[in-house]
Amino acid sequence: MPFMAGVIGAISMWNGPFDWMREFFWLPLLLDVGCGPYIVMILLALAKGDSEEQRFAQADAATRIAERAEQAKLRFPSLAGCIVGTAVGDAMGLPYEGLSPHRRARLFPEMDRYHLLPFGRGMCSDDTEHTIMVAQALIETAQYGKTTRDTGYFRSRLARRMRIWLLGLPAGIGMATLKSILKLWLFLPQRWQGTFSAGNAPSMRSALIGVFWAEEPELLRMHVRAATRLTHSDPKAECAALAVAFAAAQSARNDGRIDALEYARQVRTFLGTEGAELAALIDRAAKSVQAGEKTLTFAQGMGLETGVTGYAFHTVPVALHAWLAHSGNYREAVLAAIECGGDTDTVAAITGAIAGAGTGLDGLPLEWLDRLAEWPHTVQWMEQLAQTLAEVRTNYIWGEAPTASALKIGARNLLFLAVVLIHGLRRMLPPY
Repeated sequence: MPFMAGVIGAISMWNGPFDWMREFFWLPLLLDVGCGPYIVMILLALAKGDSEEQRFAQADAATRIAERAEQAKLRFPSLAGCIVGTAVGDAMGLPYEGLSPHRRARLFPEMDRYHLLPFGRGMCSDDTEHTIMVAQALIETAQYGKTTRDTGYFRSRLARRMRIWLLGLPAGIGMATLKSILKLWLFLPQRWQGTFSAGNAPSMRSALIGVFWAEEPELLRMHVRAATRLTHSDPKAECAALAVAFAAAQSARNDGRIDALEYARQVRTFLGTEGAELAALIDRAAKSVQAGEKTLTFAQGMGLETGVTGYAFHTVPVALHAWLAHSGNYREAVLAAIECGGDTDTVAAITGAIAGAGTGLDGLPLEWLDRLAEWPHTVQWMEQLAQTLAEVRTNYIWGEAPTASALKIGARNLLFLAVVLIHGLRRMLPPY
């Protein structure tokens, strides 16, 4: 009987559910033929416990993956709304750039559709391209920023993309941005980079940084500073970019709806003493919203009767007024920004970025989305960019940024330049 028990134990080990049991099938016979079945039972119990631990670990890992996927899904609407909202606002405002409110009304009495291309279609300018470059740089460097609390790598990747972008001969590039990118091509030391200017270029690319780092105020500040000083060294440009980033973060958190006076109070604290001048202008905008004034009236009250200039302390308060006056309503916010005239593509792009971060893609007018003829950066391409951003932000892992062919971008820029020249000639004709 003891011998038979040992044999049974050996056979049980050989036919066990795990490979390692087969390797030690002789163990019951070696130790004690009488206790073979008991050894097998103990080993099976231990193996079962190990397998249960493995199953629990696998289940826990699967739960974490599912939670991260759900978090990425929750982040996607605000990121996509910000990117595509920038593009749509940019395309809507582009045909009116440089026109006074009066001339705009004479040339284009209907603002609620695209006017740049035939058949009511629109294209984007450099405002959208800067936002895309920021998104790509964030995808490539977010894990380093989170780990090291440093933005050096982000700055270098954004600088690299700007150098390449300039080779595509983009139309409408600002003078300060052009000078700064030429300095980047000379690979000058960081202290010599940038141009002392308070232009609005940093503000037009900072909303996405605000949405991406909304839960990390320190990294939000650092990334806005890096993106700003790459091209603009005037502290006013950085203050304005911070105000836009903060607005986009608040919009994403509150579905685009926020009390004007509360935002003004919060942004004053966020900007600190260095941003006191801009905070005073934002206070003025918030009180104007509270009083029910139109954005056009507010802009004219700032002395911008002929249109909003490219000065950041003009652009940003007007864009914020348009957003706050039409809280949660993307269409009306963008149209209010355009109505003020002047640098309409940038003002509408900033307004659209902030409002879109709150409403998501669902809040953007469907007909505007359908008739945006931006190529190769189509709406679907920008959605994929936002999806990658959402995954990177959730997992803090390196991602491969979606890119478009340089040849396609070059061909697109040639077409865009021709369109801009045609519009320039059209403006020389009546009605005046």
